[in-house]
Amino acid sequence: MTKLSKDELLKAVEELSVLELSDLVKALEEKFGVSASAIQAMAPASNAPASDESEPKEEQTVFNVVIAASGANKIGVIKALRELVPTLGLKEAKDLVDGAPKEVMIAVNKKTAEEAKAKLTTAGATVELK
Repeated sequence: MTKLSKDELLKAVEELSVLELSDLVKALEEKFGVSASAIQAMAPASNAPASDESEPKEEQTVFNVVIAASGANKIGVIKALRELVPTLGLKEAKDLVDGAPKEVMIAVNKKTAEEAKAKLTTAGATVELK
């Protein structure tokens, strides 16, 4: 396997279609056990259009993790939140917990959302998946 320079890699990525790029991101997430959406933890959620009731409902695959209430053990919730989103500083995590209800993880897969909910609930927070 030949090693690509950074410029060659960027050029190759630029030439990918949106579908190919999506597949690449999924493969990278699976290979390295990361989530590209965790970086967007503090980004505001977009307003999704209302779905038509006559359409068949698909199983939801993307979730937002929302701390509805921090509970009595705020310090434990802050620690759990920082474990889930390592890019958050102490102040940002505290502000999210104090400002509940707040979205803390956006557009994560079902497994990640359920793990986050379990960890935050164990720490004492009330958590919703949307």
